[in-house]
Amino acid sequence: METPETPDAIALPSPWADSRVAIVVPTYNERGNLRELFDRIAALPLPNLRIIIVDDGSPDGTADEAELLGKEFAPERPDFVSVLRRESKDGLGRAYIAGFGKALETDAEYIVQMDADLSHPPEYVPSLLGGLLSTDASMVIGSRYVSGGSLADEWKLHRRFLSGWANVYVNAILGLHIRDATAGFKIWTRAALLAAELDSLHSKGYSFQVEMNYVTKLAGGKIVEIPIRFHERHEGVSKMSLKVKIESAKLPFRLRFAGRRKP
Repeated sequence: METPETPDAIALPSPWADSRVAIVVPTYNERGNLRELFDRIAALPLPNLRIIIVDDGSPDGTADEAELLGKEFAPERPDFVSVLRRESKDGLGRAYIAGFGKALETDAEYIVQMDADLSHPPEYVPSLLGGLLSTDASMVIGSRYVSGGSLADEWKLHRRFLSGWANVYVNAILGLHIRDATAGFKIWTRAALLAAELDSLHSKGYSFQVEMNYVTKLAGGKIVEIPIRFHERHEGVSKMSLKVKIESAKLPFRLRFAGRRKP
């Protein structure tokens, strides 16, 4: 597969560039992507940035590799990498909740969520932060479907159709009015995550993305989308199982007709 062109990271004005930012990255068997991911994040013009890896017991040694790489950065950036180890694979949503909780224990003002597989180019993080700070938004989405956004060339027609259909589906049921409601590349204000009441969320899998959009809207938060180019993963395989797909299909109805809270 041809390596996609890396976008340029924008330089934010001070004091925006000095914002305290935590990037939460769930992992499962992503060891092969970590070196490039960390190097590209470290190169961003954001000196007060840290990475929180949330690993679900990866058998390929992802957590160990993350800790080793963190030690390489430690002499100059001692708090750059932290690793949260979870004993078992409990779903993307649960991993994000754990990572967000860890981020909220730090002094981070803004929290980014992104994939470890480089499908979300880290160079867009300053653009996400700029989009947040230049508006009154609670959350900014790196969107594939707003003007200027795009998908990886490797995506076949059926993947494009399913992704587009999923967005139509959840918007029709939940009334989100979000072009990329299933996106997983986002930045939050600290206040928005606290308002989301993370412990009350239903989702374990990828439907977490939709649920977080929904609860943010319910809390009165504003959601803004900025364009990104979504890339194909670099290494490894997708973790979206049939069980996860079924949960994703059922969740919008559960939220819309049964309420957001657990019975």
